[in-house]
Amino acid sequence: MDDLPIVVQKFGGTSLADPERLDACAGRAADAARNRRVVVVVSAMGDTTDWLTRLAREIAPNPDRRSLDMLLATGEQVSASLMAIALRERGIDAMPLAGSEAGIRTDEFHGRARIRSIEATRLHDLLDDGVVPVVAGFQGASEIGQVTTIGRGGSDTSAVAIAAALEVGSTGGCCEIYTDVDGVYTADPRVVPGARRLDRISVDEMLELASVGAGVLQERAVVFARRYDVPLRVLHSRNPGPGTEVLRESPEMERNPVVGCALRTELGRIAVRSMPRGATVQAAVFKALSQAGVLVDDIVQTESADGLDVAFTVEHGELAEARNAVREQLDRMDIGELDVEVEIGLAKISVVGTGMRSHVGVAGVMFEALDRVGAPILNITTSEIRISCLIPQDRAEECLQSLHEAFGLSRDAEAVDG
Repeated sequence: MDDLPIVVQKFGGTSLADPERLDACAGRAADAARNRRVVVVVSAMGDTTDWLTRLAREIAPNPDRRSLDMLLATGEQVSASLMAIALRERGIDAMPLAGSEAGIRTDEFHGRARIRSIEATRLHDLLDDGVVPVVAGFQGASEIGQVTTIGRGGSDTSAVAIAAALEVGSTGGCCEIYTDVDGVYTADPRVVPGARRLDRISVDEMLELASVGAGVLQERAVVFARRYDVPLRVLHSRNPGPGTEVLRESPEMERNPVVGCALRTELGRIAVRSMPRGATVQAAVFKALSQAGVLVDDIVQTESADGLDVAFTVEHGELAEARNAVREQLDRMDIGELDVEVEIGLAKISVVGTGMRSHVGVAGVMFEALDRVGAPILNITTSEIRISCLIPQDRAEECLQSLHEAFGLSRDAEAVDG
């Protein structure tokens, strides 16, 4: 057994939504286990996590995060138990494990815990004995043993982190992410019917797409894959096919300036007006946001006649918490009354491609495409391989379609040479 490749297979919630789908995924895992060493990582079935969250909030509008973590972790544990049962029915020895039993150690930030380490001894022992460990994703335990969850899409992160701890690449294995789409697309095919599947994508491009709204892979999972050089593949859980390979960048990937575009909706913006010049207030405000566990997206600072205006975006669900954290911090500081403005109904649209490094004119094509549908650009941010624009959310889908067409990303279209 020791010379067989190790493969980590992660199955998402929609792929496990009912007993029939779960059993089909068990068939995938069983087939792989006949000639490879397999670790299975599972999400909660269907909308179980949403249901459990609603249940908690029917009792308390703002349940404490530790109790909520204990509750939400049960969803993945149900999936792990049922998957192990299904594998045993197929003659495969399997053992369900909670995240803590699989050795996943996190910090103590309930709801958005970060994985600190994975003690993989038990996983190795089970694999050496020919047993398939079935790990409940999305969860771990803090250093003092408290159950923690690691945020939406956390099962992807669990799977890639386990693959890194097991060093699957050195065994000739990989991490396979099974979902309800057959790979990574040039855009969300539910919004852009002409979007096409990519055979391969660089890990840097995948990371940028994940960070700006492409939901097929969780951003932190891609970070782990890049940091620890984990071979990664996105596949459909029910339909056979090659999927999309996420790999290190190769020269041919720069042939086209843009490989895909993505949309992140449900954003809001908080602006603090007329702040004193210097970094003192900014440091205090963003430290307060960090302590409140608020994830800040883009930050923009501009000069005004009365000082500095600082604006940042967060998800709608965190607007109230972010505003309160900012307001409370400002009230603690003796700097006078400052305006704190809140704006809702925003979206961020982005184009991504390593080819931007060697092509010019990408920004111009993007802005023309947005202008053609009459969408105002409220903010622009860039990286070496990404351009993002903040736009009104009610224009988001038509903007995505316009960008996709402008860069020739549809099936049978020729890519734009910027």
